[in-house]
Parts: sequence; structure tokens; C-alpha cells
Amino acid sequence: MADQTPLDLFKQALTGASRALSREPEVEVAWSADAPSSTDTNFRVPLPGRNLPPEQAREARGFADSFALKLRHHNAAVHARNAPSEPMARACYDVVEQVRYEALGSNNFSGISDNLDAAVELRTASDPITRAQSENDVPVQTALSLLLREKLTGRPIPKRAQAGVDLVRGWIEEKVGDDFESLALSLDDQQAFQSLTLDMLRHLELIKEDEASGSDDEDGEDEEGQDDDEQDESDDDGDGADSQTAEMAGEATDSDETSDGETEQSSEEEMSDGEMGDEGEEGMMPVRPNRPWTDLPGDFDYKHFTDKFDEVIEAPELCDTEELDRLRAYLDSQLTGLQSIVTKLANRLQRRLMAQQNRSWDFDQEEGLLDAARLARVVTMPGHSLSYKIERDQEFKDTVVTLLIDNSGSMRGRPISIAAISADILARTLERCGVKVEILGFTTRAWKGGQSREAWLADGKPPQPGRLNDLRHIIYKKADEPWRRARRNLGLMMREGLLKENIDGEALLWAHGRLLARNEDRRILMVISDGAPVDDSTLSVNNAGYLEQHLRRVIEWIEKSSLIELAAIGIGHDVTRYYDRAVTIMDVEQLGGTIIDQLAGLFEAK
Repeated sequence: MADQTPLDLFKQALTGASRALSREPEVEVAWSADAPSSTDTNFRVPLPGRNLPPEQAREARGFADSFALKLRHHNAAVHARNAPSEPMARACYDVVEQVRYEALGSNNFSGISDNLDAAVELRTASDPITRAQSENDVPVQTALSLLLREKLTGRPIPKRAQAGVDLVRGWIEEKVGDDFESLALSLDDQQAFQSLTLDMLRHLELIKEDEASGSDDEDGEDEEGQDDDEQDESDDDGDGADSQTAEMAGEATDSDETSDGETEQSSEEEMSDGEMGDEGEEGMMPVRPNRPWTDLPGDFDYKHFTDKFDEVIEAPELCDTEELDRLRAYLDSQLTGLQSIVTKLANRLQRRLMAQQNRSWDFDQEEGLLDAARLARVVTMPGHSLSYKIERDQEFKDTVVTLLIDNSGSMRGRPISIAAISADILARTLERCGVKVEILGFTTRAWKGGQSREAWLADGKPPQPGRLNDLRHIIYKKADEPWRRARRNLGLMMREGLLKENIDGEALLWAHGRLLARNEDRRILMVISDGAPVDDSTLSVNNAGYLEQHLRRVIEWIEKSSLIELAAIGIGHDVTRYYDRAVTIMDVEQLGGTIIDQLAGLFEAK
């Protein structure tokens, strides 16, 4: 116990509280640098800072409490049996159920109520409702869940979402009438609560009359054994996807941890008609595809609809000097106490990089350095001239490294901080080793396709248009630029609104092309990312695996055919399913531990 850190003790306390609240002794709580998630009794909650800042600790408790309440009060089979099929109705149905089981805990325990408030604040921070300018910009499921939560628990709507909720409050309250009061009386009965939820969704005109009545009829068919058997078989087939979709809509986050064979039904149906739904709004976390390679057509060919709106831009052009200084100061505050990591990492990497410079000597020379092994000969045979050695000249390959950083919306929050700090430490370290470093970032200029999509719509929406968004490739530091001149540029990654979609394959080709133009003997491309490419606009009008297949083909070509050496650092996710040479980092502190050896190994020669 003596060597346990405050973070370890906090995790033990959190695990014990979750087991008690859920009444499930097998619950295990783990830290996550990515979106919080739960699978059965395994909870992954946000990792607080090592000093346990109170707000971050409350966020971790909030998500753990939410997962525990779900385990205690939520029946997945009942939830799936009554679920509507329309994507928007399903999203609302899922988040309303989350409001129900969280309200049960919030109303009974004031401590849980405060924790859940922190979790709601964190979830809402990345929701498009915080940036809504009109009614059409407001995600109905988010506004509905916040209004219902306000009614069931009395907890206020988060300040950053207040303006967005007010845009649709009148419309929702007019449509639902007394439905909120009816739901408040049925919190303890999931079956009754969900039946009333379907009535409310019908009043909101999100589901058809016949579907709502059909769902209600199913609730009363318990006496008809055959109908129940058929319904149960359908439920068994769909429980995995339904559970995953509930997590996605309830927390407005994405996850790379979708089990094999699971699909995101709501997302696929929403995109099937080629139009963007409300779930594609700015700030929402798109679902990362994880489909088998064989699902993709053999004649697949990658293209873009237009590239005239793409841009390659230097970091200072996206932000004024004063804001860059402020953002860099924020990044520096997170680097406090990590200076020793730079020194340790530099020493390890330097030994690995210099290992290729194998020193060899020619002995028995007439001049050069005195050979210590021949000292006895010098004393006994002073006239002997072959007592010297000369070091052979060895050509040491000069090296350049490109750090290509994923600047997508799924990296928002802790992951992008980890990526920026890791890039900062690696760049300074490599510069100490005499290695030139270039730092690049990739994202898109807009959500929902931007001007590229507008051009596609104006052109009559031709089928299979290929990539349908405006690329934004950012140069944070050029290879020949000293670190001291470019250091503040990394702060740009902390800027709200920068992180959007990610189209990894084209970003790799861009960074690869820049490296090919360099004259160094050894060129290394290191990708810092959290998983697969996602762009809602492109995936809504092409095959679901369109971007992922292109990424895999680009990686395969670079790894097998290119002179460029490719490696990757996964932030919170294992990216070895894409890259042959990769390591995973959950937090910056790991750079100072055993991960150092793995990182150093990435620089070994092929």
C-alpha cells in the first residue's frame, strides 16, 4: 500500500463505490483516455490528472455512477423490444432511458447527483447544441434529454447548452404536453416508462402512429407464446447493436471498442438516403467503422469529388499571436513536472539512433592513437612502430522525422492534450539527438462536408462521389525550423473548433510526399492518432468502409514499397490493426516508464 499513488487509491475507492451502487461484485473500473464506455461489468471512465483535480475527479465519479445505475436499473432486453426503428426516434428513446436510470440515482443520493452533473457537463461540452444558432441546429435528442432531466431531477440545464435548449423549449413543451409528468410517475417501472416514452415520441411526430401502437401491442402479447418466441429471437439478434447504439446516443461520444459483428443501426439508416442527419452536427463523435476487410467491394477505387477547397496552411495563419501565446501557456502548464522525461527519453533514443554508427578500428598502424593493448610492446620494444590504431570513417545516416497528428473531433479533450504533449517531448528530444523534426496535423475545414458537399448538391448529387469534404492540412513546424521558433504553434491544437473530421489516408500521402522531397538518408513518418478515419459527409454517400480501406492501402504501400519508414503512436487505442510498428499511450506519464523502450524501438532500422 505504501507505493500506491493517490490515483491508485482513488481508482480503488471508485471501484468499490460502483460495486455497491450497481449491486454487482464483479464490476471493474479502468481509466480511459478516450470516450467513457461500459461493457457489462467493465467501466472505462475519464482519467483525472495525477494531482486529482476536483472537477476531473467528479467527472470520473459521474460516469462510473451512470454506468453503475444502468447496470442496476436497466434491462437491455426490455429496452430493445420496445425500441422504434426510425433513427431520430431511436436516439431520443435511448437518451430518455438514460435520463430515467440516472434520475433514480440522482433523486436518492445528493452525492451521486453532483457527480452526474459533472458527467453531463462533460458530455454536453462536445455536443452541437452548444453551438446552435437556430432551431435546425439543435439536436432534438440532446434538448429532449436535458429538458426531461430538468423535470425529473430539478437539476439545471448546463449553461453552455442553455441557449440551444431555449431555441426549442417552447416547441417541445407544446408537443409533449403532460408527458413529462406521466414519465416522472413511472421512474421505477422501465416497461411502463418506455411505453409512455413511445407516446411522447408520437406526440413529437418522431414515430408513426402505427409503429407506436404496434410497439404497445407487443407489450400485451405475453399470453401468445408463438409471438413472444419470435420477438425474443429478434431481440437476441439485435441486443449487441442496440446496446452499442444506446451508449452512442446517450453519451454523444464515439468508441473504437465495438465488438466484432456489431453495427451501428441508427447511423447506417440515417445515412442511407445520402443526406446528413442531426447526428452529423458539429461536435458529435462519429462512429469509427470496424468492419471486416472482405465486406468491401473488390473493384473499390478511391477518389475525391473536388479538391479546390482543400488547404495546406501554417499554424500561425489560423490563430493570432496573442491567442497562440495563451494556448501555448495552457499546454506548458500540463508539461510541468515532465522535464525529467525529456532527459530520460533523449538518452534512450540517442543510444538507439547512434547504435547504427558502429565504431571500428584498424590496428597495428604506424600513426594514430596509442593502442592501450600494445603498451607492453611500447615498453619492451620501443623501436617498434606498429603500436597505434586508427578509427575507420563510418557514414552515419542523417535522419528526419515527421510527426503527423490526428486533429479530429474524437481527439477533443484529454487525447489531443496527450498528443500535443507527446509531440512536444518527442520533438525536443529528437532535436537533441541531431534529428530534424517536422510536425504536421490533419483535419477538415468544416463539418458535414463544407463547400465540397455544397458543390456536390449543386451538381445534382452524382452517386459515389468519393471523398466529400474540404481537407485542412496544418504545418506546425517545418523540418528545418528550430524548435524554439515553432514551439508555440502546438498550442493551436488546444483551440476550440479546430478539431473536426479526419481523412487519414490522404493525410498520410501528403506527409509522405513532403518526406520524399527531403534529402536525408533516413526518413521516418510517425502518425499520432486514436484510430480509424471518419468523415460523416463522405461515409453517408459512399461505402461504410470507404475511408478505412483507402487508409489500409496507403499504409500497406508505404510499409512494403516506400523508402519512408512508417510507425504509429495510438492515443488511448491500439492501432496495430492498421500499422505494423505501433505503440499505445494512455497518458503522458507513460513516456517516462517502460514505453520509452518501445518508442525507442520504433526508430530502429528496418
